[in-house]
Amino acid sequence: MLSAIVAEGEAHAALLAGETEAARAAYIRAADGYRASWAIAPPRSYGRLVGLLKAAVLAGVPRPAATEVRAALEGDADADGSPVANYVLAVAALALHDDDAVAAHAEVMEGASEAFQRTAHALRALAAGDAGGYGDALAAIEADFATREEHLTGIEIADTAVMLELLAEERGLAAHLASPLVPVG
Repeated sequence: MLSAIVAEGEAHAALLAGETEAARAAYIRAADGYRASWAIAPPRSYGRLVGLLKAAVLAGVPRPAATEVRAALEGDADADGSPVANYVLAVAALALHDDDAVAAHAEVMEGASEAFQRTAHALRALAAGDAGGYGDALAAIEADFATREEHLTGIEIADTAVMLELLAEERGLAAHLASPLVPVG
């Protein structure tokens, strides 16, 4: 998992520097690292699947990873009540254009924390085609990242917002925030 986080940090740094191809290659390495980590992780280590799918979306190849995540969680009774598992399943549903599945996953996320609630609102809005609601939720996500003193990879970036913007662009709903933490568009 540590090598996945290092690769993800390298990818974030390259993206922020405008080096898209280097970022894409590092995101692929990060996704591979999270995949390998998931394979040997203890039960309920859903954050590894989040890392895998987020890196795949940022690399521009979300659909295979989204299908993989869904298959990994199929039949996992612990995933049903897990906000983290439902987060990754909601993102997978969006990536696969299964918009009807998003609401149930977002509902599980909403009671977990303010961060999950903001992201659930963004996911619901994207699934519903609500550009205004999505833009408001995305701005709140970016504002939260802007106040953080620590980032998982050590790189100051609103990676959740970047991932959502890439999914939103595909739907014609991108908010195009003017933020150095969201280098998309």
